[in-house]
Amino acid sequence: MTRPSPSSDLAFALELADLADAVSLPRFRAADLTISTKPDRTYVTDADQAVERAIRNRIEAALPEDSFLGEESGTTDRGNRRWIIDPIDGTSNFLRGVPNWATLIALEVDGVQTVGVVSAPAFGARWWAELGGGAWGQQSGEEPRRLHVSGVSELEHASLSFQSIEQWDLAGYLSPLITLSRAVWRDRAYGDMWSYMLLAEGLVDIVAEFDVKPYDLAALVPIVQEAGGRFTDITGADSAWNGSSLATNGALHDAVLDVVTSAHQATTEGGQNS
Repeated sequence: MTRPSPSSDLAFALELADLADAVSLPRFRAADLTISTKPDRTYVTDADQAVERAIRNRIEAALPEDSFLGEESGTTDRGNRRWIIDPIDGTSNFLRGVPNWATLIALEVDGVQTVGVVSAPAFGARWWAELGGGAWGQQSGEEPRRLHVSGVSELEHASLSFQSIEQWDLAGYLSPLITLSRAVWRDRAYGDMWSYMLLAEGLVDIVAEFDVKPYDLAALVPIVQEAGGRFTDITGADSAWNGSSLATNGALHDAVLDVVTSAHQATTEGGQNS
């Protein structure tokens, strides 16, 4: 597929990513980085706040009729077009100096995520997609390349990123995670947006996690889908709003759902009978 010219929406999202990188990267590993704790006991840095403020100001100046949802500054409802922003996905990595973090930028129109951009300047990498235009990735100094999920079709040959044992445990899915890990070839926790980008590149086959918000997922959905993958919640519902995610290369999706659902039902029934 020849790389299509970006729509005005995608071009604007890529411009926002450039803006975000210019704010975030100089603060990465900065000696004077300010870190505080939010009411939900998660961390926020001055970089998170500055990136979101810069993006929000740019959107409101250029597209004043569009709605906005950001992790740090909340929601403004104006219409059927909504920009969904996670200024730094992987804040815990960012504040520890680990390069696995990115700005996530999504445009949702009538409830459908139509544009997604993931910009990871510490990796020198960026990924993006818009519906119908394919998924693309680029390393600094290189030409963009088309992304495709893997062709793995059997769980026994699949690579799984489960993100966090604690997430699965707190959600009551620890037993299904163990069962799934025994069914696949390899399991790791690459974490945050990177797991999904590895999936879109065909290097990982299954990604699943819990305790996620729309701003954690919205930008990832079109990238996974346009790379040929499938994206649902852990029950198989096509939504980024239900607090969980299951992304696969598509060929493995139903098999993963069967394993997780059966193991979860067995755990629930066992608990009721005990």
